[in-house]
Amino acid sequence: MKRLTIVLTLLFLAFGAAAKDNDHAKWEPDIQAFEASDKAAPPPQHAVLFIGSSSIRFWKTLDTDFPGYKVINRGFGGSDLDDSTAFADRIVKPYHPAAIVVYAGDNDLQNGDSPEQVRDDFTAFVAKVRSYDPQVPIAFISIKPSIARLNLLPQIDLANQLVRDQAMKEKGVAFLDVAPAMVDANGQPKPDLFVADGLHMSPQGYALWVAQVKPWLADHAMAAQVKQSPNEATK
Repeated sequence: MKRLTIVLTLLFLAFGAAAKDNDHAKWEPDIQAFEASDKAAPPPQHAVLFIGSSSIRFWKTLDTDFPGYKVINRGFGGSDLDDSTAFADRIVKPYHPAAIVVYAGDNDLQNGDSPEQVRDDFTAFVAKVRSYDPQVPIAFISIKPSIARLNLLPQIDLANQLVRDQAMKEKGVAFLDVAPAMVDANGQPKPDLFVADGLHMSPQGYALWVAQVKPWLADHAMAAQVKQSPNEATK
């Protein structure tokens, strides 16, 4: 029954997303590069998979930010939520992740998607990966308020609310709200959290994300913990 529900959900959301007519093929070189990397140096099974847009791609400190966990970075810059869904067969399923952390959404809004579409695309992503593993824990990092996209703040707030509400309906799905810590008392993005482009984050920005993600991993990603050897344990 659960598998039938997942299939029906995927079909329903596919019809709803068809009108977007996204050109997923433009990301084919990125996906092929991931596959070539996997072939040359197979990534660990049952790791924590970080997936999504450029804020994931540029998160170069995952190994040191989350010591003790096996991690895989599969962010591809400029992508929307539904791009991760479209390529999940190739950059999610093969890894059998112990947990998934996803960030995307601000590109979607910038490209004309409504907050409701962002919510629906996240729902489709969850359904797709749950068709491989019905139990895999999934965390959505809230869409960040950024200097470069001040005009989108109302849509970002609504999209985050809708995704939060959807996550509460899903078993094993978490909404990690980084937005409140990224704005000042006037609701404006804090400049020190961003690099010069006003869109991508500085180390201070990522530190706020780590503070949200780390406790969730401690509760949901036991299988991704790296076991120390006896020699390492005594260092």
